[in-house]
Amino acid sequence: MTAGHLAGIDEAGERDRLLEFLAGAGIHATIVPYPAHTTVEEGKRLRGDLPGVFTKNLLLKDKKHALFFVTAHEDTDIDLKTLHTKIGARGRLGFATRDTMIDLLHVTPGTATPLALFNDAAGAVTLVVDHALEGVEQLNFHPMIHTESIGLTWEQFTTFASACGRVPVVVDPAGI
Repeated sequence: MTAGHLAGIDEAGERDRLLEFLAGAGIHATIVPYPAHTTVEEGKRLRGDLPGVFTKNLLLKDKKHALFFVTAHEDTDIDLKTLHTKIGARGRLGFATRDTMIDLLHVTPGTATPLALFNDAAGAVTLVVDHALEGVEQLNFHPMIHTESIGLTWEQFTTFASACGRVPVVVDPAGI
């Protein structure tokens, strides 16, 4: 049983809703199987020769409970001690709760994806993107389910963000 099913999330239904949202924004991308894994390192070993750049994804909150979804190159060391100074957060950043992730984005840790922002119709979450992802030919994300991957061009990703009412805050999330 997947983490989504344990949390009461219908991952396949969420994926289908995402695909409808993407199609409505004029974005058509292929979903491919992706081996179940629990860490970035394990994912690297299991994915074989899947093309594109893979990401790590975090839902963070600041001292005033503002939320930030950070998507970064999988090899980027995100510096949580300094990132707040680069993205307009008020005070240091910490991880949002699992319940916040489930309630707001309909994903669980391990399935986190910036594509879940389509569920945040109120725009409560700021999208923060690693500058290393700008212009990448293929960005890979979980399409609301951790056993699949969807590849988007940088242009498709920014079109998606715009359709969600977001302008990505592009920064270097590593240390100052």
